Order: sequence, then C-alpha cells, then structure tokens
Amino acid sequence: MLSRISALFAALAVAASLVAAPAFAQEAASAPEAAAPVTEAAPAAAAAPAATEKENPYGLMALVKHGHAVDQAVLVLLALMSAGSWFIMFTKLWDTHKIGSEAKGVRASFFKKASLADGVKSLPEGSAFRYIAQTAVEASEHHEGALTENIDRNTWVTMNIERAVADVNSKMQGGLGFLATVGSTSPFIGLFGTVWGILQALTAIGVAGQASIDKVAGPVGAALIMTAIGLGVAVPAVLGYNWLVNRNKTVMGQVRAFAADLHGVLMGSRQIAKR
Repeated sequence: MLSRISALFAALAVAASLVAAPAFAQEAASAPEAAAPVTEAAPAAAAAPAATEKENPYGLMALVKHGHAVDQAVLVLLALMSAGSWFIMFTKLWDTHKIGSEAKGVRASFFKKASLADGVKSLPEGSAFRYIAQTAVEASEHHEGALTENIDRNTWVTMNIERAVADVNSKMQGGLGFLATVGSTSPFIGLFGTVWGILQALTAIGVAGQASIDKVAGPVGAALIMTAIGLGVAVPAVLGYNWLVNRNKTVMGQVRAFAADLHGVLMGSRQIAKR
C-alpha cells in the first residue's frame, strides 16, 4: 500500500514536470528577444531588466491563468492522463520486481520442503506463488460435486492451476490497457488543442482585420504548447507499455514454470498414494 501511495506522488510530480517543461523552454527562447534591444540605445538598456522580469504573456502559465476554457480543459485532461500513466508504470514495475524476486526464492526452497503443506507455509502471504500453490493443493484434496466428479483428478487439478495462473496474469496485465489508450489518444488530444489555438488565431485576425503578430502570437503559442504536451504524455506511455509487456512475459514465464513443476509434484504424489 505504501509503495502504491509513493508511486502516486511520484507520478504526480513527473506529470507536473512534463506539463511545466514547455513553459520553461518558451521562456528561455524569449529571453534573447527581450535582451536584443539592449545594444541599440542606453534607455533600452535601462529597461531591459524590467522586461525580463515581466511575465511571459504567451507561455504556459498565461495559458493556465487566462486561457480559454477549452484550452484549460485539454491541459487538465492531459495532466490526468500523464499522472495515471506514471502511476501505473511505477506500480507495475514494483509488481514485476516483487514477483521476480519471489520466483528466485521459490525455485530455491519450495520444492526442497518435506511436504507440500510446509512448502505452502514457507511462501509469503499474498504472493502469487502461494495463491497458485494453495489452489492446486485444494483442488487435489477436494474433488466433490455431482458434476465435477465426472472430471478425472488430473484434469481437475490442471484446470484449477491454469485458472490460478490466468488470474495472476490478469492482475499483471491490469492497467496496461490504460497505457495503450493514453499512448494512442494523447497526441490527438494535443492536436485538438493545436487546432483550437489556430482557430482562435484566425478568429483574432478576422476581427482585427489585419494579421498583426500580437493578435496571433498568443493562440499560436497555445497551440504549440498543446502539441508539445500531447507528445510528452504519449511517448512515456508507449515506451512504458512496451517495456512492461516484455517484463510481464518474463515474469509469467517463471510463474508458469512453477505451476508446471507443482502439477508434476501433485500428480506424482497421487500416484505414490495409489500404490
């Protein structure tokens, strides 16, 4: 629980840094322009410090404070998508690391126990391996029911182990769909903000009757910021999705290997008991 809470705060911090990055880049780009008139005359040199301290009217903070409701809604949506993506990536990375670490201990000690009961007790509470082991042992010991008695014990145990492995796999895959959705839709959400900003610029030109830079700089700047933020949200989500899919394949391979060995032990002990 603590790891998930810390992952949530880390995700919010990363999302905030991604959203704020275009503002710092735009302010850094506008700084030379503000300092350029200094070489022309002495009065301009005196006014330069005041110009650098003035808030950038075309940056991200101006968009947040004075932007259109559509622009602000797009920013909030992208921020939520980014925070959710980083939260899922941190939590799933922790889950795969935890199962991978448990797999090493299980392979080294579980099958060396004197009995399956001792092996199950040695597994950590709430772990995927303990869940699979308990499910397999219960299926092997209990085979009641008017309909399930028609299934032979080997098939019954196999079915229950496969269901337990599928449950673990489903838990490991949880959240990856959100990453895929963010990676595929956030560029288009940013593009929507871009189109809206260009529309506002064209509207300002039409109302003013002339294409002056002060009429189009704000909306076009907002459009470029939306594009940058959309890409900044999409790229980590896509990379994180592909990375976690590969990690899940590796981890689930270890889980399935444990389940196969456990099935062999159960069926072997059943044959010994019959003799």
